[in-house]
Amino acid sequence: MFYYLIRKLLFLIEPERAHFLMLKLLYMKNFQIFNFFFKTRIPSKKIKCMGLTFKNKIGMAAGIDKNGEYINSLSKLGFGFIEIGTVTPLPQTGNLKPRVFRIIPAEGIINRMGFNNLGIDNLVNNIKKSNFKGIIGVNIGKNEHTKIENSVNDYLICIEKIYCHASYIAINISSPNTLNLRKLQYGILFKNLLYEIKKKQKALHQKHLKYVPIAIKISPDLSKQELMYISKQLIKYKLDAVIATNTTLDHSLISGFKHSSEKGGLSGLPLQKKSTNTISILSKNLQKKIPIIGVGGINSINAAKEKLASGATLIQIYSGLVYHGPKLVKKIIHNI
Repeated sequence: MFYYLIRKLLFLIEPERAHFLMLKLLYMKNFQIFNFFFKTRIPSKKIKCMGLTFKNKIGMAAGIDKNGEYINSLSKLGFGFIEIGTVTPLPQTGNLKPRVFRIIPAEGIINRMGFNNLGIDNLVNNIKKSNFKGIIGVNIGKNEHTKIENSVNDYLICIEKIYCHASYIAINISSPNTLNLRKLQYGILFKNLLYEIKKKQKALHQKHLKYVPIAIKISPDLSKQELMYISKQLIKYKLDAVIATNTTLDHSLISGFKHSSEKGGLSGLPLQKKSTNTISILSKNLQKKIPIIGVGGINSINAAKEKLASGATLIQIYSGLVYHGPKLVKKIIHNI
């Protein structure tokens, strides 16, 4: 009930501003009333995945804390793991504002942020300053002005810099808000990306005597045939996990709602079935050789169970947190 009162106030504010206000409130150590309602103790339900031990199956999806500024605060919400980013080699401002829109009747969010972040070096420093001892994933991308044919270099730069500070690394090649980025999911560009990042991972493993898993984050807008191809390549190059999925460009389920015609990736409840279907296809083709992290429209216990039943080992939430608050995390963990 408390969160829904807070939500009413937050929803009066422009979405991007409300997002940062919420993070800052969590960050304020002297805001004890707020912390009392949002800090939660959750029983440990450990699970192994990618060679790592997670406190529980539910994680925070990338996009909530792009620069790793609120790791300590967000860790209090009960997540089994936290994924920060997307971060790029160099800082960039992202797309023009406004760039985030709530589709309230459908529990959806459209964003066209464009990888706005303060750069990989800033994120590394923030991880060093945090005292969180749990699993931290770092989601990385390419800079806007890097040509698509040269984009592998951006990922390699980020991998090199973050390798000793991340529990796992997520390669974002599926955001619809960076021009041509999704081309990296196809053909020779995809094969070359996988080859180069696995080569870099091997070299860093030997250098630091530490193995950091690498996951690929894919689009929900891929066809069955495209998912079959991706699955084959993930197995061939021995990726450590696949994150399914990013936001969708399919706005058909929100047609007629306010802001439905805004450009950008759609997340939340309208994405739920599409992302679950993607997980099912991946699961069939990967045959448990590579774990799946399921994300997209998880707004309830049943939605979480569907993701897991479809083949996901771990799950993540973002929009569900916006619409239902931190208690959603606790409810799901207690029931899966």
